[in-house]
Amino acid sequence: MNEYEILLLLDPDVPQERHEEILARTRELIEKDGGEWKAHEPWGRRKLAYEINSRSEGVYHLIHFTSDPPTLDEITRVLKITDGVMRFMATRRPKAHRRRPVAAPARQAAQADEYASEPEADSEGGA
Repeated sequence: MNEYEILLLLDPDVPQERHEEILARTRELIEKDGGEWKAHEPWGRRKLAYEINSRSEGVYHLIHFTSDPPTLDEITRVLKITDGVMRFMATRRPKAHRRRPVAAPARQAAQADEYASEPEADSEGGA
């Protein structure tokens, strides 16, 4: 199984119930074949950089999940033909983003303390 994310851009003129149906259908497709729905981040209504289908705004949703590649293919096929979906982009999450370093914050704090405890050099360049 691979980790993926999909950024959905939904039509703002479609009722909120339709947005929820699209998200529920996407979740159903993910979980049907053994995938796991990790997270859903609703970004809300935002202005677009350029108009799409005479719309200047869109409603964004970011979905994180794990699945097999054939499941992702099915999800993209369904999203392409779903009314209310203006655009979407599915990407595989790189391994570097999957794990967070445990010791990094402590190491950075130790380096900051170490730097702060060093005596300051004389800035006048005395003799």
